[in-house]
Amino acid sequence: MDEALIRSLTPGVLTVLVRRGADFAAAEDAVQDALVEAVRGWPDDPPRDPKGWLVTVAWRRFLDATRADTARRRREDRVEEEPAPGPAPGVDDTLQLYFLCAHPSLTPSSAVALTLRAVGGLTTRQIARAYLVPEATMAQRISRAKRTVSGVRFDRPGDVATVLRVLYLVFNEGYSGDVDLAAEAIRLTRQLAASVDHPEVAGLLALMLLHHARRAARTAPDGSLVPLAEQDRGRWDTASIAEGVRILQAALARDRLGEFQAQAAIAALHADAPTAGETDWVQIVEWYDELARLTDNPVVRLNRAVAVSEADGPRAGLAELATLDDTLPRHTAVAAYLHERDGDLDTAARLYAEAAHKAPDLAERDHLVRQAARLNSLRRNGR
Repeated sequence: MDEALIRSLTPGVLTVLVRRGADFAAAEDAVQDALVEAVRGWPDDPPRDPKGWLVTVAWRRFLDATRADTARRRREDRVEEEPAPGPAPGVDDTLQLYFLCAHPSLTPSSAVALTLRAVGGLTTRQIARAYLVPEATMAQRISRAKRTVSGVRFDRPGDVATVLRVLYLVFNEGYSGDVDLAAEAIRLTRQLAASVDHPEVAGLLALMLLHHARRAARTAPDGSLVPLAEQDRGRWDTASIAEGVRILQAALARDRLGEFQAQAAIAALHADAPTAGETDWVQIVEWYDELARLTDNPVVRLNRAVAVSEADGPRAGLAELATLDDTLPRHTAVAAYLHERDGDLDTAARLYAEAAHKAPDLAERDHLVRQAARLNSLRRNGR
């Protein structure tokens, strides 16, 4: 079986059924049944038109299910409308599925799971493994999401910004289990970029590529985090960096700046520096100014404080930090870093230890603990 082919066809088949009148949950179940039949029969007898075959089998499975429903009379009309088997239309309706899966009534976690299932073509088991939750838990989450969007029509314009936010959430999940969610997010965003001409879609794709290019250098052999300034830049994926920069330049040339383009521009400046010491921090601060103007996001301003400290010195960064809410995520870790750069090792060590207790994951906590231990060792040795 060609798994890549199956995953590429699944969204289109699902969309055809929904356009014919099937509600989303029933259509998705029918498509899954058709995929099971494909796994059984295709290796010995592959169809000439795989998508047409899947549409025909899925529609028949849907009709079988509706005939058993108590509202038989109302649904029998659909039986008479069954199209004759034949080639499926070549229209790419995948974009509509993105909008459906990013429905505003869904929670972010449900929207992500539904996108991976309906658009990504992943199984419930794969998604559950990626999120490190029981398969039954993920099945319930996806079922609730399908029920929520059932009956939503495809004739309303979708919100690209919401779709991009969902894809960004998928990317930030990283990877675990047997599904690389970062790579899956890039694949899905490429698919979206092929369906819609929008500079922010290109900006998000560029951002993903530029961040993903540094992935191999982000962790040491023992699994510990490696800060950006200490990464081996020879391990960065130069092909992904070049592609990301090219996509970003084309998007910026359209003069419709958005937050993902601004984030990608910052990532591109990091990627462009041969060494950490050659990073153009002044220009990065300027891009953070643009990003703050676009989003008014306090986390952006927190990151900007770090950039200011690199461009104008730690005192300037601490002055920026003093204007921000100290309950922001990673505020304490940033404060520790800036105090260390300013030479106040006592305060920095204390803040690193405090930040470790607030860390969102084990890898970051261990990194902060090591930073505190390093500074405490320097203090004991009188340095």
